[in-house]
Amino acid sequence: MKIARRGAWAVFTTRYTRLYLRASGVRLGKGCRSNGVPELEMSLSGNFTAGDGLDLQNGRHYNMIGRQQPCFFIIGKHATLTIGDHVGLSGTAIVCHQSVAIGDHTCIGMNCVIYDTDFHDLDYRKRAMIPEDYSDVRKKPVRIGRHVFIGAHSTILKGVTIGDGAIVGAGAVVTRDIPAGEIWGGNPARCLQTKHHEEVFA
Repeated sequence: MKIARRGAWAVFTTRYTRLYLRASGVRLGKGCRSNGVPELEMSLSGNFTAGDGLDLQNGRHYNMIGRQQPCFFIIGKHATLTIGDHVGLSGTAIVCHQSVAIGDHTCIGMNCVIYDTDFHDLDYRKRAMIPEDYSDVRKKPVRIGRHVFIGAHSTILKGVTIGDGAIVGAGAVVTRDIPAGEIWGGNPARCLQTKHHEEVFA
């Protein structure tokens, strides 16, 4: 009975999420599925495009592997978030103040976070100002390729590019680029295995 109720709720939340995202200015492809409802905060000058087959897992009743939360999409002024076709996100938080791009057929595990910004200035004097001075906060684009798998509870920081077919182990903190087809893990993340595929995606 509980599973049936959860399934019925997923049907409702999928329909609601499609309407909610489109009404909020998101360019959303066909076939979006959303178990639970994500959170969206997008500037009027921000841009959010998602391709076909977007799959979202939100909240404590779906993909129950711990630290349940909805997906969060935060898009700042003049920032662009682009998600390709058939991407799966599970309780993922994406903070986009400049540019974040995620390629087709990429899976991002529960409770992962992707930040293209430092949020605060490194100069303590600017952080101490009232109001705080955000004018020189560092921002750099994040690029995640096609067929990437990012394990649960990982953190992807500003300026990182992850190549096609790469794998990021659970709990990794990624601070630098990951070449296509490699497996990385740890804090900070480092290469654990090179070219785990016979072919690296072109």
